[in-house]
Amino acid sequence: MNQQTFQLGDFALQKGAVLPNARIGYATLGKLNAAKDNVILAPSWFTGQPADVAAVMTGAGRAMDPDRYFIVIPNHFGGGVSSSPSNTPPPFEQVRFPRVTTYDNAVAQHRLLTEGLGIEKVRLASSWSMGACQVYAFAALFPDMVQALAPIAGSARTGAFNKVFLNGIRQAVMGDPAWAGGFYGARPPVDGLRQIGRIYAGWGFSEAFYAKEIYKAFGHPTLEAHIELFWEAFFLKCDANNLLAQMWTWYTNDLGDHPNFGGDFEKALSGITARTIVLPGSTDSYFPPHDNAYEVSCMPNAECRPVPTDWGHMCPINGEDQAFIDTALRELLAG
Repeated sequence: MNQQTFQLGDFALQKGAVLPNARIGYATLGKLNAAKDNVILAPSWFTGQPADVAAVMTGAGRAMDPDRYFIVIPNHFGGGVSSSPSNTPPPFEQVRFPRVTTYDNAVAQHRLLTEGLGIEKVRLASSWSMGACQVYAFAALFPDMVQALAPIAGSARTGAFNKVFLNGIRQAVMGDPAWAGGFYGARPPVDGLRQIGRIYAGWGFSEAFYAKEIYKAFGHPTLEAHIELFWEAFFLKCDANNLLAQMWTWYTNDLGDHPNFGGDFEKALSGITARTIVLPGSTDSYFPPHDNAYEVSCMPNAECRPVPTDWGHMCPINGEDQAFIDTALRELLAG
């Protein structure tokens, strides 16, 4: 995997601020062919970095096979590799980091592809969760560039129930006294990060996942061990301000919220011309399939194909669900 940085310079954000010396970290897998028509765009998801996307979504024999395709994996703003609260100097350090929208990420990715890599066509744009939100935005803003689209367990607009969850995990961090108003320095809000993990445990997987004790497949003998070893351990590695910046992007995600569409969600969806298969997890609490079914009803060349799964939002990490997803991606890539 080839990891690099693309310098954006002073980057004007959608909501008015300018992020000085902005940069987008990204990785590439495979080789760009002479015709430059084998490109896959796969942005990162909440807390995800390029290596995570590569591990979950790509591999020899997979639909996103680096031996066949040139896969570009950009890290979104706030993700820790691109410009983020944890790596930006004053006056935009830590909690002062400006608000970034999903469309800001799409614009940065477009510049990476066109200016940085000389790419004018994307054969497939696909990713999971917040990455799915970004590929919706990319396809809406640059419809002539995207040939096929596959958002996985994500949505074009963050629903009200999803926002209830986000309010909870946001407060888990900010309610920890160690958060110190966002200037916690070397003493992070550990209790808040643990609480995020405990809240996430009830949303990331489904009721059936726990009822069937599927967590034992991770080597976790008890429910409590799973919560501690899978969820708490993961979030304890994250920077709290990075998480909060990403939560804001996720919370405010709305495909219609762009001057091109004037707040018209359905107009934004109808402008996506790429052949599209939307792949919600059938038991996903964040991004329920009925939201995606409505989105597809507004799109001219799309279908909604729920992943039949007990793994909830986390279906892309499950081997059987990966096979279902890959079948759809292969259809799009072949077309």
